[in-house]
Amino acid sequence: MADLKKGARITGATRDKIAADLKKKYEKGASIRGLAESTDRSYGFVHRILTESGVRLRARGGVSGSKKKP
Repeated sequence: MADLKKGARITGATRDKIAADLKKKYEKGASIRGLAESTDRSYGFVHRILTESGVRLRARGGVSGSKKKP
């Protein structure tokens, strides 16, 4: 991913490239928080980029590991 200064405005082709990269990682199972931390961007920025990219966001809490008891 492009090396960007924290808080820098991201537009045009750079934004499209970042959006595609974040979308791919999110769809492979990465969390929004994890993506935000790894890109040094805010949770809100990553959430907005994913939403703008048409990604269907997962429910809060991730995958539940609970099983029904017999």
